[in-house]
Amino acid sequence: MTAPTVESLYALTEATWPPAAKVRVGPWDIREGRGAGSRVSAATPAEPATLADLPLAEQEMRDLGQTPLFMIRKGEGWLDAMLAEQGYAVKDPVHLRLAPVGALTVLPLERAKTFRVWPPLETQKEIWLEGGIGPTRLAVMDRAEGPKTTILGRDGNSPAGTVFVAMQNGVAMLHAMEVSVAFRRRGLARKMIAAVGHWAADHGASHVALLVTKANGGANALYASMGFAVVGEYHYRIKTE
Repeated sequence: MTAPTVESLYALTEATWPPAAKVRVGPWDIREGRGAGSRVSAATPAEPATLADLPLAEQEMRDLGQTPLFMIRKGEGWLDAMLAEQGYAVKDPVHLRLAPVGALTVLPLERAKTFRVWPPLETQKEIWLEGGIGPTRLAVMDRAEGPKTTILGRDGNSPAGTVFVAMQNGVAMLHAMEVSVAFRRRGLARKMIAAVGHWAADHGASHVALLVTKANGGANALYASMGFAVVGEYHYRIKTE
């Protein structure tokens, strides 16, 4: 079982959490996010670019009603340095974590606590909205192609948590994990992640991946305890005016 490369995981992120549109403008890939957050709105270089190419990307993003924003991936230190010199600020450094499916399927699938649901129920949408995940991000879930589902987590008789998972090329990726405030620190997130692992195994996945900001100490500790190793990273640079 060969682990996916960091480059393939960048592609997996986009496949399982896709922008509304992506166009090539000069050396840049420009994404239209429609208000769904940085991941679907950030530009990336499709080939080496120079400072002279920067205004082209900036104008294209402004034309979309977006603040100029770039994702800095492995091997793109040249872009990071160029943007820093132009006054772009660092935004949201992210860990890319990966676990073999077997690390999750050794955990029990708690069928009375976790349920596979597609499309998501209204109660799941309410839980997501509580955590700031609204209709624009639900639209991203709808756009994702290939195998996908949500996991609804219950605490007693109450809907208490939800997460989205999608799969491409034998690797599943977990997105939009949310547990209602009243039910946190009671083990539900761990149960839902285990359920994601069982779903992934049922669909032939070899690994499960996820993204988490480096600043989120609690989530990083949870994922590390469940076998998710840090295998890559990225951050954004955003225009400050």
